[in-house]
Amino acid sequence: MSGGLTWQRLRDLGTSELTEAGDAWHRVSSRADADRTRVDRAMTAKLRETQEGEAAEAALHRLRRLSRNFQYVHGECGLVRTTLNGLAAELAEPRRRLRDALADAAAQGLTVHDDGSVGYPAAEVTDLTGTTRNAPGGTVRGSGLLPLDPRPLGAPPADFPGFAPPNPRQARAQEVADRIARALRSATEIDTRYARALAALKAEQGLDVTEATLRDVRADTAGVRTAADRYLDDTVPRDASPADRRRWWDGLTDEQRREYLEIAPDLIGGLDGIPAAARDEANRTRLPLLIDELSRRDDGDARTKLTALRMIQDKLSEPSNPPMYLLGIGTEGNGRAIISYGDPDASRNVSAYVPGLGTKLDEEFVDDTMKRAQDTAKGARRIDPSSAAIIWLGYDAPQHVDVMTKGDAQRGAPAYNEFMAGLSATNQNADPHLTAIGHSYGSLAVGTAAQRPGGIPGADDIILLGSPGVDAQKAEELGVGRGHVFVGAADNDPVTHTPAMWEAGLFATMLPVTDRGADDAYFGKDPASEAFGARRFKVDDGPRMFRDLGGFDAHSQYFTPEVDEESAKNIARIVAGRPEKITTEERR
Repeated sequence: MSGGLTWQRLRDLGTSELTEAGDAWHRVSSRADADRTRVDRAMTAKLRETQEGEAAEAALHRLRRLSRNFQYVHGECGLVRTTLNGLAAELAEPRRRLRDALADAAAQGLTVHDDGSVGYPAAEVTDLTGTTRNAPGGTVRGSGLLPLDPRPLGAPPADFPGFAPPNPRQARAQEVADRIARALRSATEIDTRYARALAALKAEQGLDVTEATLRDVRADTAGVRTAADRYLDDTVPRDASPADRRRWWDGLTDEQRREYLEIAPDLIGGLDGIPAAARDEANRTRLPLLIDELSRRDDGDARTKLTALRMIQDKLSEPSNPPMYLLGIGTEGNGRAIISYGDPDASRNVSAYVPGLGTKLDEEFVDDTMKRAQDTAKGARRIDPSSAAIIWLGYDAPQHVDVMTKGDAQRGAPAYNEFMAGLSATNQNADPHLTAIGHSYGSLAVGTAAQRPGGIPGADDIILLGSPGVDAQKAEELGVGRGHVFVGAADNDPVTHTPAMWEAGLFATMLPVTDRGADDAYFGKDPASEAFGARRFKVDDGPRMFRDLGGFDAHSQYFTPEVDEESAKNIARIVAGRPEKITTEERR
């Protein structure tokens, strides 16, 4: 605020004036967005359909420039709107504290001076001898610090006979002065922070949206995000349930939703309970920012993730069958990526697949692991078009020898359950059919999630593929009923034969010695065994590990119709809600 912020200006501040100004900028932003849409869908499209030649190309070039200009105005005016709304919201609290302090001062007969100091009147006090004395009045200044002892240096203690106690009104005045000082200091910090963000929102003369302009937009967005961080972050129900988050989102105005999607996509993109379309938009907005951040680093981890993010960005820009929804993206840990093939909110059948050992945000994840979810979606949609399949890399899958411990699964299970609860909260069908899928170590994560209190929210069926065990002895422990637990275990998949392979000495240097039965897996009972009691469906045996030089190929082909058509079809049948169509094979 020009001229400096005084307690009088803070007291008289009308935050509604700021929000009204924000509304005006919002109207400008919306008008620019509507004009851009009109240029793109009416003028440009019509010209492209009806005209050809150099003149038409020149006109199209000008229309594209006009569209970019409208887009720029839309974005920058939206930033101004968010800045003003954030300033109004944050100043409301120190203004309230100031007004409370002023009210207390008036009630106690204290005087607040123009400079913020507080005067107190004289008062009669009685010492320990019963003598009444007159304690003079005075003025104190607020510092926001604890009040100092009002007695002069070297004065005797208060219980010394004949000592006159200090004026009690002095302590009250000091307390009020400190409250005024703290409120003013807080408001000044807020005002300064937002003033810097507003000052940066300027456009050059002769507006033309170039690459430099787009970099400026990103910088402006980051500046407003920094200034308005408390305003935006404090209102997001991070600790609420996904169902409560859905109700919160539904209760926002269109303007408020746009603020979050444009300014704070990181707060919305990974929030379970927010509709898929909104999460997708937020994460697509955030993706270039993550790419920009990683491109500034020069280390192997950053380069690996950067390659994957750029590949995901390329896939998002191309037509996809089914359409892709980016439900989560991040660079923490080994990287995060949650991608749905098909709309998980509109689809009746939705699956969420948890990958296992060695999975991280890298080139292999984009080329291979994501394709598994896409193949599942394609197969399920042939049976029921209202189907979607998700790849959920929302945890740190084990990379090396830590695959022999339960820690990663135990840490990932709560996050997976919250994600599944979010799918139930946002799905538009009265009774959606949800399937939890775990492959390899991911099956342990799914099994762990299923054994948490309440089980996997909304899950109707569970599919375990290439499983080393799920830390359970029977299918009933997974909470969906033994008839709804399905297992795919290739006979040549070494991961499903871990104890037997240990006994043969193949993993003797890797696995600790334990007493195991013939139907035990590494983590609990073998899910494909008779003792476990799940429904085992038919899969291809796959190449043998050593004799056919297959390595772990049999462990990685469950989803891929090109190499294991029967397994892929069975997975699709379960996901599409037609488990009676699966082909079965005997349990071990």
